[in-house]
Amino acid sequence: MSVKKIRDVLRRRQDRKKATVLRGFFKTGIGEYAEGDIFLGVTVPVLRKLARQFKDIELKSAVELLRSPIHEERLLALLILILKYRGSDLHGKEKIYRIYLKNTKHINNWDLVDVTAKHIIGDFLRDKDRSVLYELARSASLWERRIAVLSTFHFIENNQFDDTIRIAVLLLSDQHDLIHKAVGWMLREVGKRDLEAEEKFLKKNYKIMPRTMLRYAIEKFPESKRSLYLKKDGGRYG
Repeated sequence: MSVKKIRDVLRRRQDRKKATVLRGFFKTGIGEYAEGDIFLGVTVPVLRKLARQFKDIELKSAVELLRSPIHEERLLALLILILKYRGSDLHGKEKIYRIYLKNTKHINNWDLVDVTAKHIIGDFLRDKDRSVLYELARSASLWERRIAVLSTFHFIENNQFDDTIRIAVLLLSDQHDLIHKAVGWMLREVGKRDLEAEEKFLKKNYKIMPRTMLRYAIEKFPESKRSLYLKKDGGRYG
């Protein structure tokens, strides 16, 4: 199916009221993190269904959709790339991994990152050198920094925590709330599997962690323990 036909299918499913809500939810206003992003109002369940329907399109067509100014077209492209990645041999997986890295400027909202990073970047790097994640963590791009930490979710799910912890250290002084939330979330996921590993990080860093990061990290702790961390909190940005 051509990209034009896929776009026609999406537009037949657009909902202007939902699009208005999504523009506010994803901070598309002037000066906000997703300034100018365009929404059609197509829901994620619909996009997942369409991804399965269009998963056999050519890679170049998926890339064309990924480079669209329309948010849902980019998300659809990424969902298609995940399906293609899962059905590929090692050579095909590497090709999709490299396409992803080459197009990070189009993976430019938190949902686009969160839905995809662990499934492509994390999975591909599970048995490979992971230095690219540290390069992304030091990037000037908010989204590349979020990709760096969210990619480690795949490692966490396989009980590998070192990269998450090291990248969390790199991002301790990050200024952006979306990074605070992402790092706190990943630390919480570490704690679900190895509470000792999470608390080792927290005991060393909780006084300098941004407050949002700390709150996300300790969200599942018993109230008494949460209170102790928060009373002693020295978060610099909250």
